[in-house]
Amino acid sequence: MNSNKRIQSIDLLRGTVIVIMALDHVRDYFHGAAFLFDPTDLSKTDGAMFFTRWITHFCAPVFTFLAGTSAFLSGVHKTKKQLSSFLLTRGLWLVFAEIFIITFGWLFNPAFPVFILQVIWALGISMMVLAALVWLPSPVILAIGLILIAGHNILDYVPGSSDIYNIMHRQAPLSIGPADFFIGYPLLPWIGIMCTGYTFGQLYLPSYDAARRKQWLITLGLGAVLLFIIIRFINGYGDPQPWSQQSTPFFTFLSFLNTTKYPPSLLYTLMTLGPALLFLAFTEKPVNTFTQKLVVLGRVPMFFYIIHIYFIHLLGVAAMVISGHPWHDMVLHTWVTANEQLMGYGYPLWVVYVLWIVIMIALYPLCRRYDAYKKANRQKWWLSYV
Repeated sequence: MNSNKRIQSIDLLRGTVIVIMALDHVRDYFHGAAFLFDPTDLSKTDGAMFFTRWITHFCAPVFTFLAGTSAFLSGVHKTKKQLSSFLLTRGLWLVFAEIFIITFGWLFNPAFPVFILQVIWALGISMMVLAALVWLPSPVILAIGLILIAGHNILDYVPGSSDIYNIMHRQAPLSIGPADFFIGYPLLPWIGIMCTGYTFGQLYLPSYDAARRKQWLITLGLGAVLLFIIIRFINGYGDPQPWSQQSTPFFTFLSFLNTTKYPPSLLYTLMTLGPALLFLAFTEKPVNTFTQKLVVLGRVPMFFYIIHIYFIHLLGVAAMVISGHPWHDMVLHTWVTANEQLMGYGYPLWVVYVLWIVIMIALYPLCRRYDAYKKANRQKWWLSYV
C-alpha cells in the first residue's frame, strides 16, 4: 500500500468520527431531553437516545489514538529534537485554543465564567507529555501507554480530592486565582491512549507489509473487543460503573455497554478502540465519492472542530428566538446542558438528526476549501497547527 492510501485509511476513520462527534454536539444544543437528563441514564432514556449518545463514545479515543499515530508518522522525516519541539509547541497551542477560542465557542460568554477543559486540552497535554517520551525506545512508550490505560482504574478505589488527583483522574472544578476551570477530561488515560497510538504508527511505515498490517489490525481489534466482553462480563475491575440486570433484556444489554467516559475506563477504551482498529483493517482500499468527503474532513480535524462549535451555537441562538425564548439564554455560564434557563427549550430527536445532516452539508464546502488551501501551501508552518 502506498503512502497516499495509508493516509486515506487513517483520515477516513478520523473523518467518520468527526461526523459522529457533530451529532453529539447538535444533540447538546437542540434536543429537549438533553437539558433534563443524561441520555445514558437507564431509568429515563430509550434506545434511540441511548445509542445517539453511545455511538459518539468512539470519537475522543479515536481522535487521541490517531493523534499519536500522526505524531509518529510526522516524526519519520524529523529528528527526535524536531519532533519533540513540534509536539511541545502544538500541545501548548491546543491548550491555549481550548481555554480561549473553544470555551468561548461553547459559551458565547465574554466574561468566561468557567474555562472548560475537554478533549482539546487532553490532546494538548498528552502531546506535551509525548514530547518528552519520544526520546525513549518505542517498547517503553508502549508499556507506559498500556499501564496508564489498564492501570488508572486502580484510582477508583483510592479516594482523593486534591487538584492533582482531579486533573489526573476525576471530573471536577478547579480554581486558579480568580479563574474557574472545569476538568472535563482527566488526563491519565488520554496520555496512555496517545502513547499507544504513537507506537501503533509503526504499522504504517511505508516498508511495512500491507497484508501483515491487516492481520495485526484484525487480531488487535478482535482481541480488544473480546477482552472488553470478558472483563465486562466478570463485572469487577475495569470500570467504576458495573452493569446490572434491568427490567428487560434490551436494557440489560444497554447496561452492559454503558461504560465510563470521564475519565475513559479500561473497558470504555477497549469498547471503542477495538472496533476502530477493525475499521482500519477493512478500509485500505480506494475511496468512493462519499468516503472521499469523509477523508477531506479527516484531513482538517482542528479546523472543523472549531468552526462546527461556533456554527452549532449560532444556530442555537436562532432556535432560541424562533421558539420564543430570549436570545441571551444561549449566553451560557457552564456546559450547555447544565444551564437551567434552557429547561423547556429544545426539539424532538428527529429534528436533531435533520439539523445534523444540514450542518454537515453546510460545513463540508468550507472544509474542502481549507483542505485545498493546505495542500497548495504546505510550506506555511502554521497550517500544521490548525
